Amino acid sequence: MQTTLTIFKDQILQGIPEQLPNPKPYDKAINHAPFRKDILSPEEKKLALQNALRYFDKKHHKVLLEEFKKELETYGRIYMYRFRPDYKMYARPIDEYPAKSKQAAAIMLMIQNNLDYAVAQHPHELITYGGNGAVFSNWAQYLLTMKYLAEMNDEQTLVMYSGHPMGLFPSHKEAPRVVVTNGMMIPNYSKPDDWEKFNALGVTQYGQMTAGSYMYIGPQGIVHGTTITVLNGFRKIGKEPKGNLFVTSGLGGMSGAQPKAGNIAGCITVCAEVNPKITQVRLDQGWIDEKITDLDELVSRVNRAKAEKETISIAYLGNIVDVWEKFDEANIYIDLGSDQTSLHNPWAGGYYPVGISFEDANNMMANTPELFKNKVQETLRRHANAINKHTKKGTYFFDYGNAFLLEASRAGADIMNENPSLGREFKYPSYVQDIMGPMCFDYGFGPFRWVCASGDPEDLNKTDEIACQILEDIMKNAPKEIRQQMADNIQWIKGAQENKLVVGSQARILYADAEGRMKIAEAFNKAIQNNKIGYVILGRDHHDVSGTDSPYRETSNIYDGSRFTADMAIHNVIGDSFRGATWVSIHNGGGVGWGEVINGGFGMVLDGSKEASKRLKQMLFWDVNNGISRRCWARNEGAVFAIKRAMESEPNLKVTLPNTVDEELLNGLELK
Repeated sequence: MQTTLTIFKDQILQGIPEQLPNPKPYDKAINHAPFRKDILSPEEKKLALQNALRYFDKKHHKVLLEEFKKELETYGRIYMYRFRPDYKMYARPIDEYPAKSKQAAAIMLMIQNNLDYAVAQHPHELITYGGNGAVFSNWAQYLLTMKYLAEMNDEQTLVMYSGHPMGLFPSHKEAPRVVVTNGMMIPNYSKPDDWEKFNALGVTQYGQMTAGSYMYIGPQGIVHGTTITVLNGFRKIGKEPKGNLFVTSGLGGMSGAQPKAGNIAGCITVCAEVNPKITQVRLDQGWIDEKITDLDELVSRVNRAKAEKETISIAYLGNIVDVWEKFDEANIYIDLGSDQTSLHNPWAGGYYPVGISFEDANNMMANTPELFKNKVQETLRRHANAINKHTKKGTYFFDYGNAFLLEASRAGADIMNENPSLGREFKYPSYVQDIMGPMCFDYGFGPFRWVCASGDPEDLNKTDEIACQILEDIMKNAPKEIRQQMADNIQWIKGAQENKLVVGSQARILYADAEGRMKIAEAFNKAIQNNKIGYVILGRDHHDVSGTDSPYRETSNIYDGSRFTADMAIHNVIGDSFRGATWVSIHNGGGVGWGEVINGGFGMVLDGSKEASKRLKQMLFWDVNNGISRRCWARNEGAVFAIKRAMESEPNLKVTLPNTVDEELLNGLELK
């Protein structure tokens, strides 16, 4: 008699089934991706159908042709819903995967975590977060990829072309097991409508930052980054979070972390969201404390929270523009303001127009896209005007790198700096420019993360204890320049369990520099070797020191004119691949939009071996110091300090240092 586990393993090994499974009904209880606009010509639609059918035996083409045609016409994409697996989607313990290679099994675990219903934003469309951040474009790609990973040995590499598994190729044990690319378009074909077209054709996809690279760990990752940002934001304005107000919007896959982060930081958070389903999910998960649907009630509740100096998170079910305008009218003072709606994806569900219901807006998006675009741009102008009124009263507003300021500027909003300079085109800074860049990234601190492959919460407890002890030991002799960063992360890791941050895999994140990452990873590897814990999968958010070239976010505090170049991200992923990463990925798009950023990531499996110890030291040192070097060359003072420390610790590191120019020489120069 077959068990549930053997059935699961058999289905993985089967890949694309020989016999067609029964069609699956469209489940309206699931949070689905918005219907995409009809962008393909009749000839292109035929091509999209040909592209989809090439995954299947010819004997099935007649049946599937009509089915896929209907999907394309209805949803704007071919998802192949019929082939969605019957088994539950979640990160199983690594030993439950049918695999010849433990490294491959670890990747299977991470893929399933990205598609876990508790983690993924639109699981049936294989979208993890951000409205369009996909692991795969269709279910045939998922089935085939899992089969390849199950068959792979440690002298093969799986090549992934924007969700499509090109195949297994001979390589060697030290090579990455998987190399992932997503959306790597020729530059002239990287406009938003190009994504709509080529994604509909089934030939490329938007991998976001960690969705298409199999390293998303649920909202915990962004909770930590947002907590650090909010804490440092209040420090910047010289205030304690207690009793003070942070106003923002978005409760989706990434932005949903904002109210939880506000609670950890200790402030009052008001976060607006237009989607009733996702708002209820965040309430059920405990990521928000209260939900309010009436503006007058919201004003009353915020005034009470201010008077009683509460730490509380409130979701307003409605449009953020109404909140900004109402708070201005009611004279509610906002200390910190931001926005984390998915404005990298403004015309396809990332941002909603004010004054139109959620359902009507979705219909407009699919059926009258130009009208929808006009309404969004009208709303952006109104949104910016409301923010401007508050900032004149003293509110500190920062762009959260979601392309709010960029899209507002394209809409003609009053958002531009009256005296622009390189990197300071907008009235308001990116949070990286004023907070995360100079305080964290320049010093090498960024989002280091790990997943306990056993799936055992006790392993996560043990790794938390190990990481905390390592950080406390390092901090004893740390220079004053990085003591605050270390203290914040020690506080974070000590409170990680009580804040119930795990959604999906048994994962953790903290900000660490190269020294911290290497020492923590080495301690994990020794614990595995001594059978104290199971395998550990290392990774990071691409939103880091080195991984991402993004001129309006990660590299926005680089002022030498190079912030529009992408050399760093490309070198990062190439360097990781030959220094020991288990898998590497490089993406067009992620966080701020298609055509706006190049970002790279990695995954590394620790198995307790000497080889793993060697790999982690080589790769993690490079992975951080590549970015510090670039920031140093841009004359960022923190990065100059950090790279000099790195060269003192590693004799084989020799980095070109910049010479600064006397400002008086430049000031006296006459230029035509």
